[in-house]
Amino acid sequence: MNKKDDNIIICRCEEVTLGEIKQAIREGARDVTGIKRRTRAGMGLCQGRTCEKLVQQIIKEELGKKVEEIGTSTFRPPVRPVTFGTLGGK
Repeated sequence: MNKKDDNIIICRCEEVTLGEIKQAIREGARDVTGIKRRTRAGMGLCQGRTCEKLVQQIIKEELGKKVEEIGTSTFRPPVRPVTFGTLGGK
């Protein structure tokens, strides 16, 4: 990939680019959770449902790891978006 590719948005919710994810890997991120902590990728409205597979693939390519070694992020409630009315019992 060339430098222009680094501007590709990987996480649409948090607007995290490929370049930012690569930088996080250079700074020590070795799994999806490490990327999430450094870049916020996977912390937006979709909770990683859109970008997590892409992040896993990038780590795999950059570090030569197997997907099983990379793992997944930890999910925080609510796992699915809910309305305030549902939370409030209305």
